[in-house]
Amino acid sequence: VMSLVLKYITLKTYFFVKIFGGYMIRAVIFDMDGLMIDSERVTYECFRKYLKDKDMDMTEEFYITLLGQTIKVCKQKVLDQFGKDFPYEDCVNQVHEMLDERLLIEGVPIKKGLIELLKYLKENHYKMIVATSSERIRVDKILKNAGILEFFNDSICGDEVENGKPNPEVFLKACEKLGVRVDEALVLEDSEAGIQAAFDGGIKVICVPDMKYPEEKYKKMATLVCDDLSEAETYIKGYCQCK
Repeated sequence: VMSLVLKYITLKTYFFVKIFGGYMIRAVIFDMDGLMIDSERVTYECFRKYLKDKDMDMTEEFYITLLGQTIKVCKQKVLDQFGKDFPYEDCVNQVHEMLDERLLIEGVPIKKGLIELLKYLKENHYKMIVATSSERIRVDKILKNAGILEFFNDSICGDEVENGKPNPEVFLKACEKLGVRVDEALVLEDSEAGIQAAFDGGIKVICVPDMKYPEEKYKKMATLVCDDLSEAETYIKGYCQCK
């Protein structure tokens, strides 16, 4: 029995050291929209609410094809779906207004396992930072409304960097702000652009997909792909036990 236990521990240690490159993780960098905050689902609901007033509807399957696309591609897909006379700009503006109202005033929907993960990281003295393309004033309001602002050491936001994702600048500045090397940081992301940015910055990344699963080439760039934040916590815990 003891031999089997030792073999299990050895294999587990090898598994996590191999995955994380043998480096000690000191900081975890979180994306906000999609990863912690279920913004894609809320955005979809807002789109349907806007379309309902025009006697239209949008299927979840069609909405998923818009995720991760450029503005130009999204617009063309929507016009192809609803007609060239569809008021796309008005739709987007009103959806953003509805989305902000939901996230800044009403209760913010957070992802499964988030609170447990944040508590675990805080108890184990990890540095935590939010690195997102949103503006700081919006980020702080959403995190406060979600009841999770207190967990983070800081934020690095879209209005504080010159280049957004997939450029790695936001993640590199997050490391700089926390005073850690890139090999001491771990990024948690849900998007293709975020995975690409972490990969280009040389930072380990765990992908926690949202409504759209990353394409194969992006999965290869991620250290791990998890089903949810509860699973991400399991991987991080396992790595801690092997230090």
